[in-house]
Amino acid sequence: MRLLTRYVLREFLVPLGYCLCGFVSVYVLFELFGSFARLMEAKLPLAVVVRYFLGYLSPFFMWLAPAALMLGTLYTMWNFCRHSEIVAMRASGISFIAIVKPLLCVAGLMAAFVAWVNECYVPAQAQWAKTLRDERFDLKKVERVDNIVYCSPKTGRTWTVDGVEDDEGRRLLDVKVTEDGPDGRRIRSVTAASAEYLDGEWWFSGATVRHYDAGGRERPSPTPALDALPVRVFPEFRDRPSDILLQNRQWSYNSVRGKLRFIRSHRDLTPEQRRKFTYNAWAQIMAPFACIVITLFAIPAGIASGRQSVFRGILGAIGMFFAFYGLTIGCMVAANSGWIPPIPAAILPDVVFLLLGVRAFMRQR
Repeated sequence: MRLLTRYVLREFLVPLGYCLCGFVSVYVLFELFGSFARLMEAKLPLAVVVRYFLGYLSPFFMWLAPAALMLGTLYTMWNFCRHSEIVAMRASGISFIAIVKPLLCVAGLMAAFVAWVNECYVPAQAQWAKTLRDERFDLKKVERVDNIVYCSPKTGRTWTVDGVEDDEGRRLLDVKVTEDGPDGRRIRSVTAASAEYLDGEWWFSGATVRHYDAGGRERPSPTPALDALPVRVFPEFRDRPSDILLQNRQWSYNSVRGKLRFIRSHRDLTPEQRRKFTYNAWAQIMAPFACIVITLFAIPAGIASGRQSVFRGILGAIGMFFAFYGLTIGCMVAANSGWIPPIPAAILPDVVFLLLGVRAFMRQR
């Protein structure tokens, strides 16, 4: 790594770390004001408390990260200009791109981390933290998820589950699956003490299978030997554990893959629901790019604060920041109302402010 790159990274990562810690501390303090007494009464282990706050904060990280990047970039570029370091670097033959490249690389890594948090960490941990808070920090009540109902219009199956033993939904307790035909007639029902998802297939233990005729009356099993097995696989049950949990989880906590799969598999959604869910899924896809977009227009704003006026640069960057999220909210309302298609509405703010940021960036070159 070049000496210049190490120097710029050091000067940038320190204020970025301070900003992130400051934002996280504010959120933690606000949460402690409302739940400190209950946390003390519950006497939870330190590891559980840390897990709770990480889960509680994880849905907000997609907004905290861009804000921290903006402030860290503003301070770094202002500090460079205040000490005429950019002038010295350019006089030494170093290009402007080489100077700010470490900042853009950190923004890209932060965007990748935000995407990972939204896709892999939030779905399970944020829901767990919410359930723990709703249960007044009673850890025993959240050791398993109870009373799950999953309806699949595509297959005509309804799953009723009394308990889920793991966060991924791969082991279910007291399961009942009913299958209905396109005309609503009951075809089959399966009741089991437990069901486990192994190698892409559902294995039922202690299953009781009932078959029904056209009149809805129970009829003899066409496969009595198969139905009598103590452990039986149902390869025709293609419902995934994530599908079952998704329908019983707060929508904003679900992953992009889960949301898109839900939209594809539920053809009975109303146009309003489809627009809302589609916009939400694509807005989550675009959320990490805000780290790069905001850093891109914060770089020239930080330079302007050092060369011209501190308030001009800072207020300009903050104004762009709020304008970006204001346009995002406006596009969300337009998409939900049907004025703009949901996918272009989710992409539009990033495209507009990316072009503005590139234009301001190129003028600084």
